[in-house]
Amino acid sequence: MKPKLLLRIASIIMLLHTLGHTMGALTWDQAPNKPIANVLQGMKSDHFDFFGRQVSLAMFYQGYGYGMIGVLLLIVVVLWLSANNITDIMTQKLLPWLIAFLAFFAIDEWIWFFPMPAIMSSVAAVLVFVGYLGSRRT
Repeated sequence: MKPKLLLRIASIIMLLHTLGHTMGALTWDQAPNKPIANVLQGMKSDHFDFFGRQVSLAMFYQGYGYGMIGVLLLIVVVLWLSANNITDIMTQKLLPWLIAFLAFFAIDEWIWFFPMPAIMSSVAAVLVFVGYLGSRRT
């Protein structure tokens, strides 16, 4: 497979990852049962001072969720645009960092989250790695 196609596939996989994460970020506080509802209520109702502002753990959780949507979209765009110029010297310097970032993401998701996003990040990392190796041969 051509390196450009591998990076485009990785970009699409990460776009699907972003859509799944967005669905989760928008619905994370819909409790499936009473014990989880109690935890969520505690996360939302207990406020504390943080650098002069009253915040809750739910606010942090929601904010990080939205922030990750932005990070995931950035990954999608960088992968897509990198596919256009895969033999460019700047892209060649960027891709190892992108591979490392995706691998870090995958490891984090395998440890702290669940298989679907971890598989998506792992596959994207492998595709970018194979694409990078292929681009170095041309």
